This record gives sequence, C-alpha cells and structure tokens, in this order.
Amino acid sequence: MKSLAELAAIREKMKDKVVLREGSAEKRIVVGMATCGIAAGARPVLNAFVAEVNEAGLAGEVTVTQTGCIGICQYEPVAEVFEGDVKTTYVKLTPEKVKEIVEKHIKGGKVVEAYTVGNVE
Repeated sequence: MKSLAELAAIREKMKDKVVLREGSAEKRIVVGMATCGIAAGARPVLNAFVAEVNEAGLAGEVTVTQTGCIGICQYEPVAEVFEGDVKTTYVKLTPEKVKEIVEKHIKGGKVVEAYTVGNVE
C-alpha cells in the first residue's frame, strides 16, 4: 500500500496525461485502438501523441483520446484529427510521423498530406 504522499505525487505526475485524454478542446486527436490497431503499433502512436502535445504546451487546446475500430484496418495505426467539423485521417502512423504531424498540423495548421488516407500506397 502506498502512502497518501506517494499517491499524491503519482497523481500530480500523471495529471497532464489524464487531462489530455479526457479534455474537451476543439481540436481532438483520436487514435484507433481496436485489436488490429494495437497489433499494428497504435499504442506507441497514442503515447507519442500524448507526449508531443504535452511537450508542445498544447494540453489546453488539444484533446488526445482513443476509440475502437475506425474501419480501415489495412491502414493501421490510424488517427483522426478533428478541428470543428473538419476531419483529417492519418494512416500507417509511427511515433516519428506523429512528431511531424504535431509540429506541422496541430501547431502549424498545415495538413501533412503524405500521411493522409488519400495518399497511401
């Protein structure tokens, strides 16, 4: 059993990550975490989005969350970026691609076309 002080320290350390996943910001990043996505590497992609958004200081502006099957299993790992009514679907993601997406799209406002669903081989 942990002491109250240890539990409070753990809570404080994890607070940013929980807020990112449960927030209600206008920009949302949703990572497909069904069995096919997890098998294809979605967990490191989700973790990379959480870390990159947090490191960029965007926790108040961007929510990172997960969902079940998005329906395009052959393109996993998949993430959808929602900005109001606009949705961009990124496919065949890696943590390295996530870094670029956060920098160029989430921070810079420019979709990384090369990683979108319409541009895959």
